[in-house]
Amino acid sequence: MRMLFLIPLVSLGACQVTEDKGNNQVTVQYNQDVAQNAAADVVNGAKEAGAAISNSASDAADKVKNVDVDVNVDTNKADNNKAANSN
Repeated sequence: MRMLFLIPLVSLGACQVTEDKGNNQVTVQYNQDVAQNAAADVVNGAKEAGAAISNSASDAADKVKNVDVDVNVDTNKADNNKAANSN
C-alpha cells in the first residue's frame, strides 16, 4: 500500500523540463519509457522486499518449531500446603 505513494514521485522523474531563456519559455515533456522503467523498478523492489519478509518469517517459524521446552510442575506442593495448614 505504501508503494502507491511512490507513483507520483516516479511520475515526476519522467518529466523533462527545458528552459529557453531567450524566448522566455519553459517546456515540460513526459517520457513514458522512463516512467514505465521506474514503475517496473518500484514493483521489482516491492517483490524483493515481500520475498525477503516471507523468507524471514518462514525461517523464524522453522526455528520456533525446533525449540524444545521442558516444564516441571510440582502438583503435590499444593496438597502439602493444605496438609500443613490443617494441622
